[in-house]
Amino acid sequence: MSDQENPVFAIEKVYVKDLSVEVPNAPQIFLERETPQINIQLQSNAQGIGEGLFEVVLTTTVTSKIGEKTVFLVEVGQAGIFRVQNVPQENMDPLLSIACPTVLFPYAREVVSDAVIRAGFPPLLLQPVNFEALYMARLQQQQTAQPNSGDTTIQ
Repeated sequence: MSDQENPVFAIEKVYVKDLSVEVPNAPQIFLERETPQINIQLQSNAQGIGEGLFEVVLTTTVTSKIGEKTVFLVEVGQAGIFRVQNVPQENMDPLLSIACPTVLFPYAREVVSDAVIRAGFPPLLLQPVNFEALYMARLQQQQTAQPNSGDTTIQ
């Protein structure tokens, strides 16, 4: 097999595409003593942007609430440009849905933690995510013909 036929998977660029921090009930929310509930949603989207180049955006939305009051809302669109060449078509979806988000998640986790701290709250450390298990669950959901929003919620 020549070098031109060898599969290529390379990270070209990692960047924050979108970042939003909201503390809608400040300053009163800082006086609350209850432990908030944390809800985390992950969504991954991939699109071709050139010959063998793909942009993958992992959107991580973290909502913290005490009862019905929002403590904070942080949304990060962590993106990457990946070079993918000489990969069989049947392997493209798993590569873009598992490998790319796995690369992006540690960056997103750091941005979320930093944003939460800068908003005046204690650090929030997101636990590792098994994107392969999420991908397999999504496939199983699609095979059973259940509606799929493309979002994955972790509690």
